[in-house]
This record gives sequence, C-alpha cells and structure tokens, in this order.
Amino acid sequence: MHESWKSFLRSEFEKPYFKDLAEFLHDEYDHKTIYPRKELVFRAFASDLNEVKVVILGQDPYHTPGAAEGLAFSVPSGQPVPPSLVNIYKEIDADIGRHANPNGSLASWQKQGVLLLNTVLTVEAHKPKSHAGRGWETFTTATIEYLNRERPHLVFMLWGRDARNKKSLVDTSRHLVLESAHPSPLSAYNGFFGSRPFSKCNRWLEEHGMSGVEW
Repeated sequence: MHESWKSFLRSEFEKPYFKDLAEFLHDEYDHKTIYPRKELVFRAFASDLNEVKVVILGQDPYHTPGAAEGLAFSVPSGQPVPPSLVNIYKEIDADIGRHANPNGSLASWQKQGVLLLNTVLTVEAHKPKSHAGRGWETFTTATIEYLNRERPHLVFMLWGRDARNKKSLVDTSRHLVLESAHPSPLSAYNGFFGSRPFSKCNRWLEEHGMSGVEW
C-alpha cells in the first residue's frame, strides 16, 4: 500500500465492521482457497492517491486459479484474457482505435492513475460473489466517499449493478460518472458495447488539464 493511502486505510481497519471482516477472512484463508493471494488483496492501493484520476469499479475478483491479482479486470501476463476483459478491449478498439495492452495485465493503467477497484476484494475459488455481504461493500463505499472528497475532477466508470449502486456517493458537479452494463458476456450487449467510456474519459481529463489514459 502506498504511503498516501495509509491514513485512510488505518482508520477503516480500526472500525468494527472491518475487524469482523478481517476475522472472517483469516478463517477463510486458513481453510479454503481464496483469491487473490493475501499479499495482493490491497494491490489497487499501491499507487499514489494523489495521482488517481480514473476509478474503474467492478464486482469481485476472478474466481479461477491464477487469474485474480488484486486489480479489477486484470490478470497476470501469460494468463488467458478473460471474457470480460476481451469485451473491454473490444470496446476500446471500437471507441478509440486500438487497445495498447499486449496481454491481460492492466498494470499499465494503474501506473497512469487508474484505480482498478472491485466492490468486493476477495472471493472463494469457483464461487463468484461468495464474499459479498461480509463488509467489503462498506469498505469500498468508504473508499469512493474518500476519493470523492479528496481528489478533483475524477472519472468514475461504474460497470454493472453493484458498481452503479455507488453512483449516489459521487458529487457529479465535480466528477464525471460513466455508468453502463457490466462487460461480461452475459450483459455486455445490454449497454456496455457502444457506451464509449474511454474516449469520454480522456476528453474529460484533457478538458481539466490532465493527460488522457493510454488504453
């Protein structure tokens, strides 16, 4: 975790809901296969808070072996590109011409100030949404509220119902919210394809004196 996040994270870690969540996770990691690995759970917070300019909010981590790496929608280099990310790349190609990433890793986005955050940060193997309702939603709500207060002119990309439920946390007079269906094969044709979030994002950033993201 980057130093700039520590004050916020420390305050959340001391709250009763997070202590309950930590106890639950300790038992889960001891007795079940949980993704991502413990050391990657907070990887999204490894970058400088003061450089965050885009927030992409997903659902929960990939639940298959070797895929989850602590960044929403991202997989390690060498892993097959998951269907949701395939659809994200398709939308980038249709929106701005060609995606820049040669594989499924989105680490390059993180380096450019994109916070790749899931609504729920852990999952049991082969059981999507298995850690929903355990406290992560409270944590990510606090994260969005903190970003809303502390950072100017952010772009929030809210994909899917769980992410879109966070819209009310964002002051849309200060920040841009781009919401759509989730990019998964089950829902991408219900509004994700054709939403053109990547060009809209870069246009907003450039209008507010920031560089666009190389998607």
